[in-house]
Amino acid sequence: MAEATAVLGNTRSVHWADDFPAEGDRVVAGLFDQNPAWLGAHGHRLIIERDSDLVVGSTGLFWPPSEGTLEIGYGIVASRHGRGYAPEAARALAEFALTVTGVRTVFATVELSNPASVRVLEKAGFRRWATEENLARFRITRSSCHER
Repeated sequence: MAEATAVLGNTRSVHWADDFPAEGDRVVAGLFDQNPAWLGAHGHRLIIERDSDLVVGSTGLFWPPSEGTLEIGYGIVASRHGRGYAPEAARALAEFALTVTGVRTVFATVELSNPASVRVLEKAGFRRWATEENLARFRITRSSCHER
């Protein structure tokens, strides 16, 4: 919760990339402030760049699962786009989630106007299963995760 509090308080950490937090991180920190239980064992995680040890984004699961399904979210600061961090983090968190008893599917909803986010999910092993208006829904299941 310390990181979320720092984000909400506009307190900079020396362990953050220059452009962290992004707007999405501020929104999520506000949600955590209202729902602290979301930061539990299966909640939100910071994405740390190995070479610099700086926070460059975050990823998380919207907990608890509903009928065996969890939603995932992710974001990387602009200065680190295109380096593969988002697919790696989304894949790792989805694989972790699918080991939890009762979780069978992890999904994400993205705007079709955001092709980079679509590519993140495809690279992470998610498959598109629905499209409505300007949104695409992707999912990865326990069985499809083990096929890779």
